[in-house]
Amino acid sequence: MQKLEAVEEARTLMLEAKEWSVWKWLTEKRRVREAADRANEALDKRARAVQKTWSEELQQAYRELEAADPEGSHHRHPRKSDHEIVVSAEARALAKRLKQADDAAYDARMLAEQTFADAEARLSTSMAREGTVQAIDSWDLKLKAIRKSEAAVPSRTE
Repeated sequence: MQKLEAVEEARTLMLEAKEWSVWKWLTEKRRVREAADRANEALDKRARAVQKTWSEELQQAYRELEAADPEGSHHRHPRKSDHEIVVSAEARALAKRLKQADDAAYDARMLAEQTFADAEARLSTSMAREGTVQAIDSWDLKLKAIRKSEAAVPSRTE
């Protein structure tokens, strides 16, 4: 998987931000938010692109997991066909592992978002620093989930 420029830029900014004073945080929080949003958007776009290359069976198994857990599903996969696909136990197991990885990344992202919101409300640089670490961790988890998704793409033999 190629590196995503937006993620690398945000990671660099977050590492720098870990050392900022309260004043610097107040003046730069918008730039941090925009960088984080670009990183998350790039990761989400890449994840969607990879998931579109999954087999129909795997996509169906993933959709079934999302339907079974509507509150835990943060992104929906559009239905590709009108007919039901028979899903094997192997595809269900793989879909479950992929969804667990996606959910872990999403939960980490939401934790970072909440930490940043709390830091802003309390003007707490220590919480903001914690949020930078959590944001980087969430991106690492998302990248790991994307790599797992890429590994689930059927190889093409010619």
